[in-house]
Amino acid sequence: MSELTHLDNKGHAHMVDVGQKQETERVACAEASVVMLPETLKLIIDGGHKKGDVFATARIAGIQAAKKCSELIPLCHPLMLTSIKVELNAIEAEQKVHILATCKLKGQTGVEMEALTAASVAALTIYDMCKAVDKGMTISSVRLLEKTGGKSGDWKAQP
Repeated sequence: MSELTHLDNKGHAHMVDVGQKQETERVACAEASVVMLPETLKLIIDGGHKKGDVFATARIAGIQAAKKCSELIPLCHPLMLTSIKVELNAIEAEQKVHILATCKLKGQTGVEMEALTAASVAALTIYDMCKAVDKGMTISSVRLLEKTGGKSGDWKAQP
């Protein structure tokens, strides 16, 4: 395991200087799931929710969250993302919504945190919109699925 890069030689937190790093195309994909009652999922699928289109709202929230990541996570760099994609899929057999967030850029630092933030906030938005009918929803499986580019190279989560 490599050393933590956000700590200086005295153990103090600092923002990593990426000024000398080479620009490369970087992509990161993250996922999250929201497990809920079958009735709640049906309400979302059928578009019958009083608050409106749950998937459209969660998608926009995820996109906004990726763009605001550096304002939420203290040591993240502000990034010029070139693409943010948030996909939401209802999986009725598992009573859940699966969220897949993909962020891209050409730059000097990775986009893992942006993808994770997008997936997390999309899941939180689903919870917020549906909590009136299902307070027992569970947000789970928030994780990085893969990343490409940069000095550390490509990485993919084990199934």
